[in-house]
Amino acid sequence: MPPGKFPKHDNPQSRLPTARGIRRACSKELYRTCKRLPVHIAPDLVKQGEELYCRKVVGHLIWIAENHSNRKLLCDWWDEDVSEELAALWKVDRDVLCTAFRSAYGG
Repeated sequence: MPPGKFPKHDNPQSRLPTARGIRRACSKELYRTCKRLPVHIAPDLVKQGEELYCRKVVGHLIWIAENHSNRKLLCDWWDEDVSEELAALWKVDRDVLCTAFRSAYGG
């Protein structure tokens, strides 16, 4: 194998993200979502939301990694799996939250 060339299964793009990377990505996505909401979310609720979101992502990590380039599909997953619990935690309308997330995430 030529130097600098990775085997197909050891490609840097195909590796799963680290726990730190997941936490940072979830935090950024929810921060951008909060900015688009018409109400203020308390920092402690945002922190709880990040923990909830990270747990959901880790639970579906293989599927998310396989579909990392399909933002529409990932937003659909977020709408089904994450938005209901997050809307209840933050006491916001679920449809408004889903719209804000899609706008922030780009799906």
